[in-house]
Amino acid sequence: MIKTDILIIGAGPTGLFTVFEAGLLKLKTHLIDALPQPGGQCSEIYPKKPIYDIPGFPEILAGELVDNLMEQIKPFNPGFTLGERAETIEKLEDDTFLVTTNKGTQHNAPVVAIAGGLGSFEPRKPPIPNIADFEDKGVAYIIRDPEVYRDKRVVISGGGDSALDWSIFLADVASEVTLVHRRNEFRGALDSVERVAELSKLGKINLITEAEVKELKGDDHITAVGIKHKTKGEIILDTDYFIPLFGLSPKLGPIGDWGLEIEKNAIKVDNSYDYQTNIPGVYAIGDVNTYKGKLKLILSGFHEAAIMCQSAYQRIFPDKKYVMKYTTVGGVEGFDGTKKEAKKEVVKAIN
Repeated sequence: MIKTDILIIGAGPTGLFTVFEAGLLKLKTHLIDALPQPGGQCSEIYPKKPIYDIPGFPEILAGELVDNLMEQIKPFNPGFTLGERAETIEKLEDDTFLVTTNKGTQHNAPVVAIAGGLGSFEPRKPPIPNIADFEDKGVAYIIRDPEVYRDKRVVISGGGDSALDWSIFLADVASEVTLVHRRNEFRGALDSVERVAELSKLGKINLITEAEVKELKGDDHITAVGIKHKTKGEIILDTDYFIPLFGLSPKLGPIGDWGLEIEKNAIKVDNSYDYQTNIPGVYAIGDVNTYKGKLKLILSGFHEAAIMCQSAYQRIFPDKKYVMKYTTVGGVEGFDGTKKEAKKEVVKAIN
């Protein structure tokens, strides 16, 4: 059995930063994630996509953010159970929790922090009869490595930010990019819409609106898509890849059966104090939680992680009084013996 101070469910950015905040309090952490690597959606879905609202970074790739967080928490030696899903939770007589994964791995901790992002998620698939036949044979619902599409013909379907952003990005990677959308209007950011329109005029994106992909053609690999256009009828377009980007359907998965108070597929927490759920000792931070005024931003998750760890410390050590010190004053002392601190000024007496 794996024992720790704070058991973190979810190894996305919020979960990873929790390791750092807990480490400052000398609390040990262990993370469980169903994905095979840390980083959550930032690693699994859009590692090469830039993020613009991380304080101190005018622009940073999602994968690079994860790499930086992993470097930041390295001194605190967190444990990881990856490729396994947190399945059940049990309150023990000693007031700690036993969390077991779908593979039977048991974890014990006095505090559980659910940082599962949007939970488990599944892509929204278009209603094309034979689409399952071409999955991993030219059909992809998530772009993990843009280099796969280098000098290839790509058809993207969708009208949101993801479809727009990837069409723009792949315009400089693929030999041919076609964006198909059933309406003339897009739901994405205005600058992205304008950029797609500009690239369409330059011939770098083949933009087809008021149309839907209705058929896929090929044998061992996709070779063409059949498009139904509002006025032009059927269009057959040769392609090497078809990427429908209609978003993800988030699901809490087994966590939804843990007796937590759920609202609109998110976990309700007490944001006025410490982001604790209706089960004392179980917290929810990041995109997985909800409260009045909630903003689903990575920076919000970072803030919630810091507050939660302070509360967790008091729960684990109710008789100890912790006085918070800024890292600029106390530095950062890792469990591995390393220490980062500002150089002390030398004061020399003048005779």
